[in-house]
Amino acid sequence: MQVLRVAGCQINTVVGDLDGNVERILAALDEAEKVGCDIAVFPELAVTGYPPEDLLLKPGFVADNLHALQAVALRSRGCVAVVGFVERGHDLHNAAAVCAHGRVQGIYRKRHLPNYSVFDEQRYFRPGSGDPDLFAVAGVPVGLSICEDAWNPTGPVARAAAGGAEVVCNLNASPYHALRQEERERMLATRAVDAGCALVSVNQVGGQDELVFDGASTVFDGTGTVVARAAQFVEEVLVVDLELPAPFRARLLDPRGRPPVEPLVIVPVSECPVEDVRRAPPTADPVAALLDPLEEMYRALVLGTRDYVVKNGFSHVVLGLSGGIDSSLVAVVAADALGPERVHGVAMPSRFSSEASHDDAADLAQRLGIDLRTIAIEPAHAALLEMLAPTLGERPPNVTEENLQSRVRGLVLMALSNELGWLVLT
Repeated sequence: MQVLRVAGCQINTVVGDLDGNVERILAALDEAEKVGCDIAVFPELAVTGYPPEDLLLKPGFVADNLHALQAVALRSRGCVAVVGFVERGHDLHNAAAVCAHGRVQGIYRKRHLPNYSVFDEQRYFRPGSGDPDLFAVAGVPVGLSICEDAWNPTGPVARAAAGGAEVVCNLNASPYHALRQEERERMLATRAVDAGCALVSVNQVGGQDELVFDGASTVFDGTGTVVARAAQFVEEVLVVDLELPAPFRARLLDPRGRPPVEPLVIVPVSECPVEDVRRAPPTADPVAALLDPLEEMYRALVLGTRDYVVKNGFSHVVLGLSGGIDSSLVAVVAADALGPERVHGVAMPSRFSSEASHDDAADLAQRLGIDLRTIAIEPAHAALLEMLAPTLGERPPNVTEENLQSRVRGLVLMALSNELGWLVLT
């Protein structure tokens, strides 16, 4: 039985940071090379970061993305690197480059472009067309697909397998929502079974603006069984020895039969593994357990907060700490995301504040080890009420007076942010 050693390179890219993304790609590729991987698969648009959106309207950025891809290709050796990038022609394509032996050996263009929810790829890209090539990696025919391609039951995964692929690699930038991974795995297992071939799905990890990518890259054999899964919400190079039984047996046993299909062109890329390092062990316990739903949501909040702060160039955050459950949860998430030394709480008592709420805020700050300062807002609150009195008249107190204090607190936090460079969390 032939074995293909695969590295699922689950990395955290930054939109627009071409140099940084190249460094991340090359570091993961070097790790894959060291343990004798035949192929290293990266996330969708790993060179540019996902989603690049209106950066694609800048010709210079698109050109720089191609130079960055060449930098990756030049460093490639025996381990084949499959890397997402933006291809430039008459139109732009969301594409994957197959890099080995110092150059780009071939390109796959995404066929199915999502244009719903957070996705607007049809605005920027043209879909690929025609029959795709397969790539012979260590003698194994490998097909490619990109994210949404795999959700189509008769799409590129099925075509690649029918055309001779024994493994299909799917490059992803699939955002998180609650229980998303279970949904993905049901779909991908079905694709693997229907195609009768192994499926390697590599997802991006990290926060990017309002999106969080949860990783959990997964490898399936031809029966739809999960044989490897990377952890959720962390970077990882997942190394797995993928056993590939003779493909004709699964086809002969398929009760649906196999209509005759023209074989796809196979581009030779690599012939044999690097034997002297082949015995380096793959990932121990390669099937990471999925988190329970509550822990999954919390990890998403922590990762999203950390990456939003760091990727936008902030080092510290500030929040109003009232002692209530909402601000307390924000403080806990921030401390876990950034470390307590980078979190600043501000208690802003007014005439409506109780001593108990201030004590709760102080107790939480002490337990978390975060900075807590007190800025009483009563002088500003009283000044606003005095300023408004001629217009509002002698009305009885109501929610207007209470809502004024929240406006004052927002002003105080923004003043600290403007002066000290801290990002305000709410």
